[in-house]
Amino acid sequence: MRTILFIIQKEFLQIFRNKQMLPIIFVMPIIQLFVLVHAANFEIRSIRLDVNDMDRSQASQLLQQKLVAGDLFRIVNTSATAMEGRRSLAEAHADVALVIPHNFERELREGKNPVVQVSVDALNGFAAGVSQSYIAALVQEFNAEYLAAIAAAPRGGGQAAAIDLSSSFWYNRTMEYDIFMAPGILVVLITMIGLFLAGMNIVKEKESGTIEQLNVTPINRVQFIAGKLLPFWLLALGELSFGMVFVKLVFDVPFLGSIALVFAAAAIYLVVILSLGLLISTVTETQQQAMFIAWFIMVIFILMSGMFTPIESMPDWAQSISRGNPVAYLIEIIRRVLLKGAAAGDIAQQLWVLSGMAGGVLLLAGLRQRKSTA
Repeated sequence: MRTILFIIQKEFLQIFRNKQMLPIIFVMPIIQLFVLVHAANFEIRSIRLDVNDMDRSQASQLLQQKLVAGDLFRIVNTSATAMEGRRSLAEAHADVALVIPHNFERELREGKNPVVQVSVDALNGFAAGVSQSYIAALVQEFNAEYLAAIAAAPRGGGQAAAIDLSSSFWYNRTMEYDIFMAPGILVVLITMIGLFLAGMNIVKEKESGTIEQLNVTPINRVQFIAGKLLPFWLLALGELSFGMVFVKLVFDVPFLGSIALVFAAAAIYLVVILSLGLLISTVTETQQQAMFIAWFIMVIFILMSGMFTPIESMPDWAQSISRGNPVAYLIEIIRRVLLKGAAAGDIAQQLWVLSGMAGGVLLLAGLRQRKSTA
């Protein structure tokens, strides 16, 4: 027992003497708790609404005001046609497309039960179901309030009318969670290959002392970085190929868009992740340290990527952080290409952002690598 106590004492002394280990133990958990508790929740808020108001009456305006009165919905676009609203869904500019028909107010007053069409982007089946339930509840409240107002009017005599909802779910009609999650899992797989293995591989060279041998060989920095990162780049793309075959055969995920476009986006994304792994290796001395830092970064990347919780439901500051999250961009690209059939022009903004990240992180990692091996 005394021997065990001495070993425990020795381990604690080593831990607290390691200045690089202390932030991992105390600072990282605090940051994760502070950030992720606010960002990674399943509360659905700020649902983006596209409204096609073909009636433009007082009743239709009151219905819209009812929907946006709280923080559940916000109108992001007013479409001239129902087709334009569906295009907003396809391009991920809106989560719900609402069509208020002609003669909406007149039919309400005459007791003819006007039909309001609700089209929901159902890639995330959970969020789609919640959104549709919210709308149904708010429309029911509007029915009661509006009919009570008609009955109370001097010339009211309100009749027993109500709004009928005609709901449809797009891109994932059965709202299967597997179809929504599969693209995100694919991104996690290739991220693990890139971030963990690339970073730990170079740190292993430091621990074994072979990094010094590499430094005195006649190879330049570009050759060193390319030789270290390319194997993991190819390995991750191979993992993506296997994963796509698996989700197609097992989960029957629809491949509506270009597979080549998915691989092109993944190739750019992997440059970001591999460069980040290289950067981690330059600030750590052991594989254990590299693993802790990579895991810390990856947890935040995944939980703030929109993989589980819609980014629009996060606080504004968390949404700002997510704009610098490469995982969020690739998950959005794969979901839109595979499940919505998006073309290159539809995801051009995301591709440009990933390309900028790739160039910036690779340059920073290269400069840091030269400094650390000088």
